Order: sequence, then structure tokens, then C-alpha cells
Amino acid sequence: MPDPSLPGRLGNPDLKFLDDPRLDHRIRAALEGVTLPGDLVDFPEPSATYQDIVDYISALERAFAVAHPVMEALMPKFDTVQSVETVTGSDGNEIPLYIHLPKEKATSGPCIVHIHGGGMVMMMAKDPNFRRWRNAIAQRGIPVIGVEYRNGAGELGDHPFPAGLNDCATAVQWVHENRADLGVDSIVISGESGGGNLSLATTLKASKEGWLDKIAGVYAMCPYISGRYAKPPAELKSLDENDGYGMSRSMLSVMPGVYTPNRDDLANPLAWPYSASVEELSGLPPHVISVNELDPLRDEGLVYYRKLMAAGVTAMARTVHGTQHAGDLGFPDITPDVYDETLSSLCRFAESISHE
Repeated sequence: MPDPSLPGRLGNPDLKFLDDPRLDHRIRAALEGVTLPGDLVDFPEPSATYQDIVDYISALERAFAVAHPVMEALMPKFDTVQSVETVTGSDGNEIPLYIHLPKEKATSGPCIVHIHGGGMVMMMAKDPNFRRWRNAIAQRGIPVIGVEYRNGAGELGDHPFPAGLNDCATAVQWVHENRADLGVDSIVISGESGGGNLSLATTLKASKEGWLDKIAGVYAMCPYISGRYAKPPAELKSLDENDGYGMSRSMLSVMPGVYTPNRDDLANPLAWPYSASVEELSGLPPHVISVNELDPLRDEGLVYYRKLMAAGVTAMARTVHGTQHAGDLGFPDITPDVYDETLSSLCRFAESISHE
């Protein structure tokens, strides 16, 4: 029998996302009657091939892009300096870096390397929601660089792991090498969802390869890091509690097959940081793990935070209540206070470890 004392779908398996009493009432009102991108694309059959899933993700990316004109129309005017630098990746590929600088640039201070979300398989740094986020950071006086890394599918695919990770590592090292020109004395890596994965994984890669000193801190938001969605560990209860709240376990289960088609990589911390041992996390720079209360991925972020603590890493976790996956970033004009609080938290963190 359902136990109404338990949250979300743990207490009521038939509970719909918009009926969950924990949801911010403004987000509920905004989403009522709205067809979400996932509902516009047919889900792959159980017998789907790799190419079928690539095609599904590519269609999903196009469905998300339907909202881009509205996002562009709502884009505020930012008093920032914007440019694009193209650098060469480790595979000889070109990586566009979107550079957003404060108009009044400080002599030296922190910089944020932003890695966009999309499950490492779709969406682009040039998308309007990500441009707005980077400009909002730069408006606060902090330079920010967006990385147009190779995706596992979509317009910038098909490039499985470790292509995107390698691009993010190249970007961080380029920023470090050009820190004098950028007015940078420290680098924080930050991203949401798949960008949260790549932020954590880039830091683990730096640790393994001996260039960890180039990274001062990590701010990972709603990180998508376990890869274990078909048969999740028992501690990841939010996968059931919030199943279908913007995304489902079914969707989460098919996407890893595109990013890591080699099943052995499911246990590779550079692909799925959840797999990292406490020993592998030892010696990492300060971290913030930010999660959303109504996100299926909430608990994997919190488990990672506890591993960081066990490893002796300076770490903090925050939960944004009333929001679904990346919901604090998704509604800047509907819940501006929530958006601004996460923005402020990120900027405070970057400034707190500058000059250390």
C-alpha cells in the first residue's frame, strides 16, 4: 500500500509532477497546459539500436530548440563584452569558446569555465538559455567561458566518451594559459546536469594527469553522474520519488548507451563520476554540489557530496526546494529570486577561493 508520509511517487506512485505539493506554485502555473519537449518525440522501442537512440536524442534536441525564439525575445540586454575564440582539441578538432567578460574588467580575479547541460549528448553552448546564464555571471563581474564541446548525438554529435571530456580539459588548460590576458587568477569549473558530470570528470582527469593545480574549485549543479538508471543502487531513491518529473528513468536509461556505448565505461569515473572511490577524490579542490528537490538525479549528487566529505575535500551541498531538474536555472523570468540565488551562490563561491 502507498505510504502518504513518503514524498513524491514513493508515497503515491500515480502522483503527477504538477500535482506534487512541493512544487513552486509559479513553476506549476507556467507549465500547466504546456507540452514538454519529451512529449513531442517518440520514445525508442526496447529493441532500439544505437542509431535509433542517436536519432531519438537528436529529435529531442530539436524539440528543445522550439523554445529558443521565446528565450531570445526574453533575453535581457547585458553590459558585457562577448567574443568567440576557437582552439584546437586533442583530436585535432575545433572547439569554439564563448568568452563573456565584464565591461569593467578587474585586474585579476576568478574565472568560471561553464560546461552546458544536455546529458553530454545534446544541446549547445550557443543556445540562448546558456548564453543568458553566462552573461548573467559576467554582469556580476566574473569572466566566464562557455565550452562548445562535442556531444554524443545531436547537431554536434556523434562523439561518444571521451570526446566531450577531452574538449573540456582542453578549454580549461587554454584558459589557464591565457589567464593574464583574461584577468584571471583562479579557475572554477561549473555546469548543470551533463555539464555537472563534465565539471566533475574534468577535475578527476586533471587529478589523474597531474594538472589539478589549474583548477581552484568546482560548482556542479544537478549532476548527471551515475549512469546506473536501469538498475540503480538502493541509495538513489530520488529516481523513484521523482520519476517522470520532467524526465523519466526510462529516458535516463537510454542516454548512457550513446555517451558510453562501451559498457565497461559505466564503471569509469571519468565517464560517470559517481563511480569514483573516496581515494580517487582525495586531494581535490573545494566543491559545491547543488541539487534540486524534485529531481530524479538529486540523490546521486548528494551521494557524491558525501564521498567528497569522506575524502577530506572541502565541500558544501545545497538543495533548491520546489524545483525540478535544473529548475532554478530554467525560469529566470518566472522565479527570478530562485535564479538569482543560485547565480549569487556560484559567484560567491568563485570569489571566495580567488587569491587562495
